[in-house]
Amino acid sequence: MQQSPGADEATDTLLERITRELPTLRKSERKVADVVLTAPDAALGLTMAGLAETAQVSEPTVVRFCVSIGCDSFQDFKIELAQTLALGLPITHSSIRAGDSSADLTEKLFDHTITSLDRARRTLDPDAVERAVQAILRAGDILFVGFGASGIIAQDAQQKFPLFGVPCQAPVDFHQQFIAASMAGPRTVTVAISNTGHTEQTLTVAREAARAGSTVVSLTGRTSPLSRLADIALIARTFEDTDIYTPSTSRLAGLVVVDILATGVALRRPPEQQTAVRRMKAALAGMRHGAEGTAPERLDGRDETAGPGGPVTDGAAPR
Repeated sequence: MQQSPGADEATDTLLERITRELPTLRKSERKVADVVLTAPDAALGLTMAGLAETAQVSEPTVVRFCVSIGCDSFQDFKIELAQTLALGLPITHSSIRAGDSSADLTEKLFDHTITSLDRARRTLDPDAVERAVQAILRAGDILFVGFGASGIIAQDAQQKFPLFGVPCQAPVDFHQQFIAASMAGPRTVTVAISNTGHTEQTLTVAREAARAGSTVVSLTGRTSPLSRLADIALIARTFEDTDIYTPSTSRLAGLVVVDILATGVALRRPPEQQTAVRRMKAALAGMRHGAEGTAPERLDGRDETAGPGGPVTDGAAPR
């Protein structure tokens, strides 16, 4: 599947562009970048002179900074920054600091996660999702592969096999994944998961699955070697970075995408499978209720304790 190499960069917000360009900026320009990334709301209200003074650089340095990050002028920079703030995204760039209180951490991490998941929602291609759902509907079996945090997503997907309606496997070991991929066939769908799309073991398994005739669906965070290799590429873009304290929101986005696929497939299955899923869910609920000392609810809506004359009670008020 061919994708434009610059497709991801084209949808980056201004703050993401600044973060990406940091290593290439001059030292003086990085001072301006730090001011903008640390407090984008405050930076928006500054004039060129005010931004230069806050960053302790000259006004020409501010102009060079704007050009370096792809803006035509300082005014263009202000417009793009305002658009970014309108999306509610600057919180994702709030760095965790050693002195943060529990309240600060709670706010920053929730805001980071919420805005990151919203970013994934806005950029996920619904047509690609539909193609993946249709491929799974035609599948005879599904192979989920991934390592590290992506392996956790694969394990979660395998657990949802009743919704997918076909046998699913998610081997943990690399050799087992490779064996399963090599034994795949035209009715196998292989879902290869890697946020970076560069994990060599995942690429090896995906290539082997494709060679064996499997339909390969990739789940990545951006355009990558894995997404280009896949027949169907699902890209869930998040605000993932390498900061030591930043939560792994790519994992959460991947879990949501798996839920979307499983639910989409289940809704399109024949009525008898939907009935079987409801029966399974009711049985599980009955186990939980039973553990709490109450009788499980029947699928036909009747009370298990009901006799010919109505429900049997012990005199206790209903709860």
